[in-house]
Amino acid sequence: MGVRKVKITGGEPLLREDLPEIVSKISRLVNEVSLTTNGSRLSDLALSLKEAGLRRVNVSLHTLDPVLYKSLCGVDMYSRAVDGIHSAVRAGLSPVKVNMVVLKGENEREIEAMMAFCGEAGAVLQLIEYAADKQDASGCQFKERFYPLRDVEEWLARSSIETSLNELHRRRRYSIKANGGIVSVEVVRPMHNTEFCSNCTRIRMSSDGRLKPCLLDPSGTIDVLSPLREGASDAELRSLFIKAVGNRKPYWS
Repeated sequence: MGVRKVKITGGEPLLREDLPEIVSKISRLVNEVSLTTNGSRLSDLALSLKEAGLRRVNVSLHTLDPVLYKSLCGVDMYSRAVDGIHSAVRAGLSPVKVNMVVLKGENEREIEAMMAFCGEAGAVLQLIEYAADKQDASGCQFKERFYPLRDVEEWLARSSIETSLNELHRRRRYSIKANGGIVSVEVVRPMHNTEFCSNCTRIRMSSDGRLKPCLLDPSGTIDVLSPLREGASDAELRSLFIKAVGNRKPYWS
């Protein structure tokens, strides 16, 4: 069906003891398997995942302050996440991306420090706007936490020594001097972003076995787990996949 890249997400995928086996089986079928994780067990598993066929990894790290990390994430494992990033780089996973959701009044002052950290670690920094669906975007929590990254991206564009294009997401990648080195920075601005939606080619498989064309809109989901358990043929599964893709529509338009 043309799927050539698979990203394993969660929940937290590193909690699965059979994750290397899952990666190994998927990697035989596609060009690239990647992973999104909080990094909690990455220092222990990075090498085995690389050997199983994992190509790249995204690690969530929203702050360099261990106290704020515990406040934001609810667990005290800042050092484990940082160790996981370094272990992933040493294991040869490439790129290792650090996902930083920028939150107003919490971590917006840490952007340059995070750039320096990623430059030293050999990781790409991905700055992400706090996102919500259409209903929650009008709520108090969103307004309190949303920090727009437009000005940050304009500053990156002025400061960059080189700019390239991330073809998958149609967004720019900035090469910035940081702490004596060079760091690559990408900015993810999904809110009310018609270009973000119109260039999306992702389709998700939910944990309960549904193909989901859009992260925020559940209306187009298609159940494939039930047909699989009932012995559906390849042709029947193919038609369900085509139906799910046909249900895709831009969430922000």
